[in-house]
Amino acid sequence: MEATESALLAARAQFAITISFHIVLAAFTIGLANFLMVLEALWLWHGRKIYLDVYRYWLKIFALTVAVGTASGLILEYQFGLNWSRLSTMTGDILGPLMFYEVLAAFFLEAGFLGIMLFGLTKVGPRVHFFATCAVASGSLISAFWILSANSWMQTPAGYSIGIDGRFIAQDWWAIIFNPSFPYRLAHMTLAAMLGTATLVAGASAWQLLKLSENPRARLQYAMALWTILVLAPAQIVVGHFHAEHSLTVQPQKMAAIEGSWTRPPESAGEPMRLFAVPDMDERRNHWEVAIPRIGSLYLHYNLSGTIAALDEFPPQDIPPVPIVFFAFRFMVGLGLLMVGQGLMSLVLRRRQRLFRARWMMRGCVLLAPAGFLAMLNGWVVTEVGRQPFTVYGLLRTADSLSSVSHQQVIASTWSILLFYLLIFGIGLWVLLRILRKPAHEDEPGPQPTLADETGDS
Repeated sequence: MEATESALLAARAQFAITISFHIVLAAFTIGLANFLMVLEALWLWHGRKIYLDVYRYWLKIFALTVAVGTASGLILEYQFGLNWSRLSTMTGDILGPLMFYEVLAAFFLEAGFLGIMLFGLTKVGPRVHFFATCAVASGSLISAFWILSANSWMQTPAGYSIGIDGRFIAQDWWAIIFNPSFPYRLAHMTLAAMLGTATLVAGASAWQLLKLSENPRARLQYAMALWTILVLAPAQIVVGHFHAEHSLTVQPQKMAAIEGSWTRPPESAGEPMRLFAVPDMDERRNHWEVAIPRIGSLYLHYNLSGTIAALDEFPPQDIPPVPIVFFAFRFMVGLGLLMVGQGLMSLVLRRRQRLFRARWMMRGCVLLAPAGFLAMLNGWVVTEVGRQPFTVYGLLRTADSLSSVSHQQVIASTWSILLFYLLIFGIGLWVLLRILRKPAHEDEPGPQPTLADETGDS
């Protein structure tokens, strides 16, 4: 039993490492593809060369992200066969087709037009090239659609039956794809990808403006990224609130862990908002708790007296690791509030016509460059760790999803993956930082397509 638990912990740690690397690259690909689509649309609309110059600058970074992301994604796929073969066997009738649709509808759409997007700007007409950019951007969103549908089904399974051998059998594909939590997760993740990209673009642009404040291309990037943060950060908080409200219904253990609620308070006292605590899984209580009375009831039930199911109302073996979920959620929310503040401050500076002169704001944007992706990673920790101890929530335990592998085998493969990732991501990060440190105006101009050139070389 101890050996099995050790192998399970090692397999979960390996999956956490690989998904953390990959999800950032996947999200950056989604956000950057759509940023490039907007830039090219603005170039076609206004005919200003500055939009094309910024497009070309970020196109190099997009190509790098796709290359490294593809390498990380392959390892992620192999893990299902290496460490989680029982999960694949039990859920293959449902998850298999969803993953196939992701490859068929999204990967081929992205791959089919990626070459035109990367190398065809002077070979095909501008509008044909814009169509290729739109196809790649759409493909990234379609890919997210299918992956999030599969993940959401594991969180809120629907449209299935269970066969004699215990395998999940598809009964209603509409219910499977559009399972109860899917709309919330799709909206939340799409906004997270856009915000993560926006904070990184804002940070890189701010760095360039600190070096050369009159760089027009850096100014354009900076302004566009901050507009995006101003609009999407508050929207993300609203979507996240409704997502949490839905989770309260379908995954009450997760919400109890998020709130750090070990014992339901008297109804007259209401649910507190715990700003800080150190949850203790052994003693089943919080240490050093700092809370505001009744405020939890206000955002959970829109009153001052409502309560939620507490952790002591569930079997001990069915509750997730509370400290991880508790702190990850607060890191996510804290970073989200910082991004809201970043967007609002940018609006104030715009109105005062000081956006490109406030160097303290630029330094703040540099510091917040990874904030969007860090918030997204903490959100995924809440989602995935909060689902434990299940892979298919309430139906299939994580311990029953593991392959027949030993602790030593998983550790050996984890070290191999880490060495591969350190090599690939080390080179990728080195190239990325070199590109970001180089202002867009230093790029070689190269051949410039014109809006009148609709046939390219032909």
